Amino acid sequence: MKVIYKISYPNGKIYVGKDLTDSINYFGSASSKFIEADFTREERRDFTIRKEILWESDSASDQEVNAKEVEFLLALRSNDPAIGYNKWPKFKPNSSGMASACNGPLEKNSAPGEADSFCRKAE
Repeated sequence: MKVIYKISYPNGKIYVGKDLTDSINYFGSASSKFIEADFTREERRDFTIRKEILWESDSASDQEVNAKEVEFLLALRSNDPAIGYNKWPKFKPNSSGMASACNGPLEKNSAPGEADSFCRKAE
């Protein structure tokens, strides 16, 4: 089973990732450096995170899973440092503070016959 998951941290920030093996013990590859900076030593003494499966498939290709991961990552804005720990695609706020290209409403941008690919177009 291939899955897209969301990790929720005690500070409310999230990380979105994929797991092509559906390992119950895999919690993503978010940067420990960025997560550690958000928590005091005392907060780290009792630390609970939540893993939520957002999507799963027995038949999707790896390319389809990759596209679905980006779709959820952008929809949840987990690449916005104020919201999450994903570092790709790089979050680029515009002068109004809103996100620019690849951070607006989801829009399918794949050609017919290709795996669905999504990008947030600038509003």
